[in-house]
Amino acid sequence: MAAHTGYDVVIVGGAIMGASLAWFLASDPDFDGRVLVVERDPTYANSSTMHTTSCIRQQFSHALNVRISQFGAEFITGLRGFMGGDDRVPEIAIRNFGYMYLAGSEARADELRRDRDVQVAAGAATRLMTADEIAAAYPFYRLDDVVLGSINTVDEGYWDATAVFDWLRRKGREQGVEYLTGEVVAMTRGAGGRRVESVTLASGEVISCGQVVNASGPRAARTAAMAGIDLPVEPRKRYSWIFQAETPLDRELPLTVDLSGVHVREAGGGTYQCGGHGPEDPAVEPDDFAMDQSLWEEHVWPALAWRIPQFEAIKVTSEWAGQYAWNVLDRNAVLGPHDEVGNFWFMNGFSGHGLQQAPAMGRGLAELLVHGEFRSLDLSPFGFGRIREGRGIVEAAII
Repeated sequence: MAAHTGYDVVIVGGAIMGASLAWFLASDPDFDGRVLVVERDPTYANSSTMHTTSCIRQQFSHALNVRISQFGAEFITGLRGFMGGDDRVPEIAIRNFGYMYLAGSEARADELRRDRDVQVAAGAATRLMTADEIAAAYPFYRLDDVVLGSINTVDEGYWDATAVFDWLRRKGREQGVEYLTGEVVAMTRGAGGRRVESVTLASGEVISCGQVVNASGPRAARTAAMAGIDLPVEPRKRYSWIFQAETPLDRELPLTVDLSGVHVREAGGGTYQCGGHGPEDPAVEPDDFAMDQSLWEEHVWPALAWRIPQFEAIKVTSEWAGQYAWNVLDRNAVLGPHDEVGNFWFMNGFSGHGLQQAPAMGRGLAELLVHGEFRSLDLSPFGFGRIREGRGIVEAAII
């Protein structure tokens, strides 16, 4: 049971989004309220947080997403400083092998050029490479069908997301955040329906709330529906494999976004991680994590072996299915309050780039909750109003 019958902020979902918001709230000297994080699975085994590639990039088609990831990199590499210089907090680095986006047509190359201009204007170090330049730098690729590539090796690559996630929760608890194992199954709205007065857990416990935040990942639409709100966020399956190469590459492999849609990255020691999804991409149940065994043989492995011939001889060592919280409208975040149920807040729909965006989203929503405005980075374009109006701000650079 919760320690109290009511809280100033109840956060539904305790993976990295909920943990980031809770920590930023608790760290704000102007916030003196109680925060409760309700998490249905404290192992986080099937959370999107634990199923990611654990990478960060600045190669987006929208400048705001570039700046969000720039703060993500600042937070990751400065974690100890953000957490008060606590010597227990590890120093974390980004392994900057970069992302390599490949274009197989002039139309796609033009998209990479436009995106590069957006990224560079926002301060990213993205550069374009011809097929010959790619071949000189990364001779293991087969490039017969490649027109152009795009890469950035500054603050773009692998980082230890588990360590950051662990310390967000740990420091949050030390600063008064309460974590409760339970599942929110209902919400009660007050007279007129303008506020959520309480949340009900599967145990039957009822907890009153000043504000309630939906940070429930692929379950976001179900959580919103409890407050009578339609949210166009669906669970979409994404498959991952770890494999060893019989003949490892002689240099680091950027996270390569292939023409086939398959992506693959360096994992170290002759080991690599790749991922993708099938030709159909339907919404699934939020507890569906079954593997599609045919996908590897028929699509993923052939694509890997074509692009990198040394990957013809590989051995899969582990595999899993995870889920994106897919924003059907525009593949961008939904952040901030509902326009009618004023104390219901969104932190949803990240469509595969939530892990790297969690620091900026947690900071931004905490500012909005405590101060009534964004103070660090204006995230208002991600507000619910565009959902209501069907006015998408489409993010094209989705993996």
